[in-house]
Amino acid sequence: MPPVKVIVSNRRARRDYEIVETVECGIVLLGSEVKSIKAGMVSIAEAYAEPMGNEIWLKDMHVAAYPHAGNFGHDPTRPRKLLLRAEEIKHLIGKVSRRGYTLVPLSIYLKRGLIKLELGLARGKRKYEKRDAIRKREIERDIRRELKG
Repeated sequence: MPPVKVIVSNRRARRDYEIVETVECGIVLLGSEVKSIKAGMVSIAEAYAEPMGNEIWLKDMHVAAYPHAGNFGHDPTRPRKLLLRAEEIKHLIGKVSRRGYTLVPLSIYLKRGLIKLELGLARGKRKYEKRDAIRKREIERDIRRELKG
């Protein structure tokens, strides 16, 4: 397994959504965007993916301007095309067309020198489901503490 360096992860997505399945995809980027992402100047907190035609596009991902790009910079929040296989795109479009599912970016990482995005097919959690998850986590932590001590 090749080493993976996580650049940024969306922890809020895992808290606010129930992740049904994940898929790894590439992103179409400009040179200055690649430099900025490798420098860690990226935010996916507000980002989401949506199908347009037979493609899936990532919207509202903020990639800060690379300071050494000069006049050849990029628009920080431009939509970016995601690179997936045709059958993966059809599968995700079919799932998203159902009510309650959305595509949420979970993390951006480097794998073999390439920038990859982990995309999650998610369903929104309700408030009581979030409280249950917190309660379960606290119970498990208490059990581990008791077993340790």
